[in-house]
Amino acid sequence: MRQAVGIKFENNLKTYFFDSRELNIKKGNLCVVETALGMEVGEVVRNVFPFSEKGNLRPVIRLIQDIDKRQLKANKEKERVAFEIAKRKIKEHNLSMKLLKAHYTLDRGRLLFYFGSEDRVDFRNLVKDLASIFRARIELRQMGVRDEAGMMGGCGICGRRLCCSSFLMNFEPISIKMAKEQNLALNSAKISGVCGRLMCCLAYEHSMYHKLVKRFPKKGSKVLTHKGPGKILEIDIFKDSIRLELEDGKEILLNQAEFDRLFL
Repeated sequence: MRQAVGIKFENNLKTYFFDSRELNIKKGNLCVVETALGMEVGEVVRNVFPFSEKGNLRPVIRLIQDIDKRQLKANKEKERVAFEIAKRKIKEHNLSMKLLKAHYTLDRGRLLFYFGSEDRVDFRNLVKDLASIFRARIELRQMGVRDEAGMMGGCGICGRRLCCSSFLMNFEPISIKMAKEQNLALNSAKISGVCGRLMCCLAYEHSMYHKLVKRFPKKGSKVLTHKGPGKILEIDIFKDSIRLELEDGKEILLNQAEFDRLFL
């Protein structure tokens, strides 16, 4: 039975699996592997486990060596230089692009530039310019605003590290309806993340809020009680209560059991 390990790469929260080739690999080790982009260094995040012989996994080439560490360090310096040159070239070509990051593969066979833009960008001439300067295969990748936030990192209004840069691998569709059902103030500054989109965390508890809200009539609906007609002003699912306005203008606060007993 062959064995595999789970490996993560810089600025990528997904785990990729590689054939360990029976090397003495443990969680936390850095390994050199061959990826679709070229040679890369990744961190082992899942210990060795058996996998089917039918699985088609790329092999781990080796545990990181001193020569690889020196190459990584040199690459980081070259990436900083490449970033500044690319920024200058983008300005020269008058392109509406926000350069986010430059990344060399370990063997420097490929140089990737990540950028953000609200529009589609024709960067063919830019690529030709960059290829003539760096003598490597150039690849430009446009990132969405959510991906951009995940790549750049930061803290949310909760004070914690952004979900998209710490653990969130897939972006769920978020709607303003989720904020309404959670009785949140519809203030864009309070329900939007650093990316400018609605916060991803609105989806985390939405299914539970949706389930709890369904126990009560809708806010604003009119009900008939033994005290007369009334209108639901507010529903508080945390306190399991309803604020009801009667026809004479009197307001009463009831829990769900008391509310059920009001019906004729």
